[in-house]
Amino acid sequence: MRRPGASDQADGRPRSQARLLGTAGLAVVVVAAGALAATGALAAGNHHNAATKQSPSPARIAAGREATTTCQGARGAGLTPAQIRTAYNVDPLYKAGTTGAGETIVVVDSFGSPTIARDLARFDSCFGLPAPPSFRVIQPAGAVPTYHASNSNRSGWAAETTLDVEWSHVMAPGASIVLVETPTSENEGTTGFPQIVAAEKYALRHKLGQVISQSFAATEQTFPSASDYAALRGLRSAYQLADADHVTVLAATGDNGATSDKYNMVDLYPTPAVSWPSTDPLVTAVGGTRLYLRANGTRTQPDVAWTDSGGGRSVVFGRPSYQNGVKSVTGSHRGVPDISMDAACGSAVAIYGSFYSGGGHWSPICGTSLATPLFAGVVALADQAAGHSLGLINPALYQMSADHARGIVDVTKGNNTQSFSQDGHHYTVTGFAARRGYDLVSGVGTVNAAYFVPELAKLAG
Repeated sequence: MRRPGASDQADGRPRSQARLLGTAGLAVVVVAAGALAATGALAAGNHHNAATKQSPSPARIAAGREATTTCQGARGAGLTPAQIRTAYNVDPLYKAGTTGAGETIVVVDSFGSPTIARDLARFDSCFGLPAPPSFRVIQPAGAVPTYHASNSNRSGWAAETTLDVEWSHVMAPGASIVLVETPTSENEGTTGFPQIVAAEKYALRHKLGQVISQSFAATEQTFPSASDYAALRGLRSAYQLADADHVTVLAATGDNGATSDKYNMVDLYPTPAVSWPSTDPLVTAVGGTRLYLRANGTRTQPDVAWTDSGGGRSVVFGRPSYQNGVKSVTGSHRGVPDISMDAACGSAVAIYGSFYSGGGHWSPICGTSLATPLFAGVVALADQAAGHSLGLINPALYQMSADHARGIVDVTKGNNTQSFSQDGHHYTVTGFAARRGYDLVSGVGTVNAAYFVPELAKLAG
């Protein structure tokens, strides 16, 4: 997946980056965890070139959009909260009083953003959103180093943080938010994860929230494979604690389609690969779709699986019992994603950030690191509807899909096959096609929140 903390060289420059393209076509690099920038080639779909590949980051940014500082300009930078809320049919829930009130979303990011509080306030002001009841920033794993806007790794994580906070708030405007910042960059393999685990366990032990949103990941094959991936398995304690405490944990599946990044964070695997923690059976894996919307947020056609949505079969974890009903698709492996939300650069959203060296402006951003905080907001709504936290929701998702629940919207078109060139060779990693029912690019599908939230609250509660 394209993540902010990744760097492609020893100097720490991020390997995959969310890029903001102005009308002049000049890319302003902004790395984001799970956020990728869309160049002309990337925006067109699933073709990558290792020679020009940006560091993998979940949030991408649509090409040809103008960055601006004005509230009026925000509406031209990407899809707006009103459009996304209409697309996912959340307004009936708000009118009935289900806004996430009494719930807290825990957002976890490397480094965070030094300007997030004022940027969220600006975002809310421009879009007419209420401030969250409470917004806290904590650093339980150690103090974050001083921010320098010239450090693209840091500005990339700041962009990711901004995306995660602003758009989880869009979906659950009545929920509080706790931003958990860690002092190291999450890259491939175990790098950065011990600090993330420590920070998440702190949040869990102090009962800080009901749903955890994670827009980062590392390719399973970049962890040492000795002793059945013991190094990876040793990092699962936060998810085990969350499961015991009935806290829902989400993770983005990544933005490299059916493949994923090698340890050098420059090359892609020429064979299918997926990323952890989305593959963890105790985590809900969130993939990506593309939306086709009118100005008022209504659809012109059904959602399509995003070509760069991470998806496939785990090499570490076997099929969990909640996927027994889809074993014809997953085989004996844990399959991802479980569910999908907007991620495509063709349906990017707007974020506001003032952490850039050039000052504050609006930018369009996309990736499965968008899909994940969107779904975190939906889970917070369901927590309120149920009157308690829902914990691991995966068994309920697959039951809802099997029952053809109205809140699950099947995605039946699109695939995540990837073609790219590296080391003088051209590779095609054949991916997975969306189909009726569960598939390895969109999961069980996407949501109609007005029905999904009460259905999930009843079944998982």
